Amino acid sequence: MIDPQLPQSQSQPQTSYLTPSTAAITQGWQAHLNLSFYPRGNKTILLHKKQQGPLAIQRPFYPEGNICHAYVLHPPGGVVGGDSLTITARVAPYAHSLLTTPGATKFYRSSEGKIAHQSQTLVVEENSYLEWLPQENIFFTDAKVHLITRIELATTARFMGWELHCFGRPALNEGLGCGTVTGKTEIWIANKRILTERVAMDGQDKRFIINGLQYFSLTASFFITNDSPELLAMVQTLLDQQQQYYSSQQLVVAVTQIEGLIVIRALANWSETIMHVFVKVWQQVREQWLGYTPVIPRIWAT
Repeated sequence: MIDPQLPQSQSQPQTSYLTPSTAAITQGWQAHLNLSFYPRGNKTILLHKKQQGPLAIQRPFYPEGNICHAYVLHPPGGVVGGDSLTITARVAPYAHSLLTTPGATKFYRSSEGKIAHQSQTLVVEENSYLEWLPQENIFFTDAKVHLITRIELATTARFMGWELHCFGRPALNEGLGCGTVTGKTEIWIANKRILTERVAMDGQDKRFIINGLQYFSLTASFFITNDSPELLAMVQTLLDQQQQYYSSQQLVVAVTQIEGLIVIRALANWSETIMHVFVKVWQQVREQWLGYTPVIPRIWAT
């Protein structure tokens, strides 16, 4: 059901701005972005947004007609120790939104042992769609970062979303140094926790680099709601083809099914490799869902 309180005459999103306190600025940037997407006629609109600090969203646009595409922006271009980024997005019943970022999120070297925090909560209600397709997180040498992502899905919600973590800059072969990356991603369906993925990366732990990352610089996960054996088989076939295209020194990828959720995990040295594979999967799954291949966000080509 559409929210009966939805103002039917409103065409622009309601925007609220909060001014950060002096204490927050002293600690680092305390940035918050809260978004709500609702159906309006034959398309989805960004009805409400609240923002504080250096997090914003570009004006939504509609390259596919009815699906609301929006870019999450972080104008400073990088995150340092003491900074905190909090993103909350809600997709109301019968709405469909695609969220991405214009570039990688860069976590720089942490001074004085301060930790950078990133928290993301995505809520997808009954009979709605969310495609969460951010570009990669890059953790520079000696960065200290804590990440939390919580995805809450209704029984009939459809979700596709990925996360890519790059430890150091591969072109410089630098690794994470003395840095640490901790946190977790949780996925809940119908108030039941289906998956918890934890990350506990210590740049000085050579065992994790050797055994966990297999000497790769980048790890990624792709989550897709699914109850169809045919869709799982299609994804498996597509990944097999991609693994044959790339050598085992370029890409390691696998897929599994967990209680209504397809989980793809990949290792590589370059984000372009994983994005190439993930985009192919995203396009094929969307074609199965809606009957057509989606438009690739233009921002990825810039």
